[in-house]
Amino acid sequence: MTEPLATHTFPLPLADYIDPVGASVIDILISRVAQQPINAVATGVFLLAVIHTFFANTFRQAAHHVQHAHDAARRAQGLAPRLSFRAEVLHFFGEVEVVFGIWGVALLAVISFTLDWSTAKHYITTSVNFTEAMFVVVIMTMASTRPVVNFAQQALRRVASLGGSTPAAWWLTILTLGPLLGSFITEPAAMTICAMLLGRQFYAMQPSLRLRYATLGLLFVNVSIGGTLTHFAAPPVLMVATPWEWDMAYMATHFGWRAAIAIGVSNALYFILFRTELQGLASIASATIADDDDQGPSTPWWVTMVHLGFLAFVVAQAHYPVLFIGAFLFFLGFAQSTASYQSPIDLKPALLVGFFLGGLVIHGGLQGWWIAPVLGSLSEQPLFWSSTLLTAFNDNALITYLSTLVPDLTEAMKYAVVAGAVIGGGLTVIANAPNPAGQAILSRYFPEGISPVGLAAAAAGPTLVAAACFLLF
Repeated sequence: MTEPLATHTFPLPLADYIDPVGASVIDILISRVAQQPINAVATGVFLLAVIHTFFANTFRQAAHHVQHAHDAARRAQGLAPRLSFRAEVLHFFGEVEVVFGIWGVALLAVISFTLDWSTAKHYITTSVNFTEAMFVVVIMTMASTRPVVNFAQQALRRVASLGGSTPAAWWLTILTLGPLLGSFITEPAAMTICAMLLGRQFYAMQPSLRLRYATLGLLFVNVSIGGTLTHFAAPPVLMVATPWEWDMAYMATHFGWRAAIAIGVSNALYFILFRTELQGLASIASATIADDDDQGPSTPWWVTMVHLGFLAFVVAQAHYPVLFIGAFLFFLGFAQSTASYQSPIDLKPALLVGFFLGGLVIHGGLQGWWIAPVLGSLSEQPLFWSSTLLTAFNDNALITYLSTLVPDLTEAMKYAVVAGAVIGGGLTVIANAPNPAGQAILSRYFPEGISPVGLAAAAAGPTLVAAACFLLF
């Protein structure tokens, strides 16, 4: 019998596991848990975090009731209402963006107790890559500034004007061109701009809850697949581009055109389904949509150009935190010096999203022990659907990264796993790195919070359309 490998080697490199020859996937997983028992614990903590996301709304509702009861009790005593500590704690646990961070702390505590603090510290400082989380904070902050959003709005307005600049025309323009733009300015930047413009041009008119969810599902799926025209903009593609030698030509001919067709078909189907309500929004659009002129002095062209220059530099240096964070500090200085042409920079949404992604990669780095054998045991079609399903519960960049560790994948299998990963990127908030940015910006239009079930139901249609385009064409 093979002796278990040392538990202090944590996490154990996938190549170092000694798997039984000819064993089933279940037997391999059992063997890997025997070799490093903390695998099961780490995955258990991750599952608890996923379950927590489904109960975030419950915590928020409980916070509201506790605060209401607290205020009523103070009024009965002749005292002024004030924040309840219990309500604030419940509200904190109800913020989806903090869920994986909370459970990340629990995971580090488990590792420290089971192994030791040095092992936990070594894992968090050397094995976990926070570059993507930091990049999303920077790009989301830059892309949400008034000069950048107004520039994007003016560009899309020219297209929307072809449809009379109606809410329906704006809706179609943002959900079609915005996600495809993600192939060039990165998906997080595209998500931020699309969400900001949808808030201004669509959600501000308070459409029905059903249409709000449908639009959110479309946005998440479209952004996830819209970044596949190039090999550098979508996180799941970035993970495989170098090891599999996929360049821009390969992405455009194998993924990009299919993604464009899927986006067009999904948008058209949802437009037909909701056309009556979309057309009805035109009657209140003029009274609801924010006008650029109401936000302060018009932005000089040179300020906009400087913003776009910073944005382009950060995108180009996305893999080098020292460079893009340094540029971000210069950018904040420039924004402060041109404050009269800026809206106040709100760092909270971007920092929450960064915290979310940071927590997610902490957990994700310990799931390879079971994901890699599962992916490696499947043929082309099962691999496609398994990748899509796994993406709903894991960041799709993690799925594609782990697939690069599976030996002897054919070209068809490589296509299947990446296609499944990008197609499933809209099913949940955790499925694709830019999704938390969209949720952070648009959550205020969902008073009861964004329901994971509602989002999955809304994204199911576009996901199936994309699957058909990627499989049949």
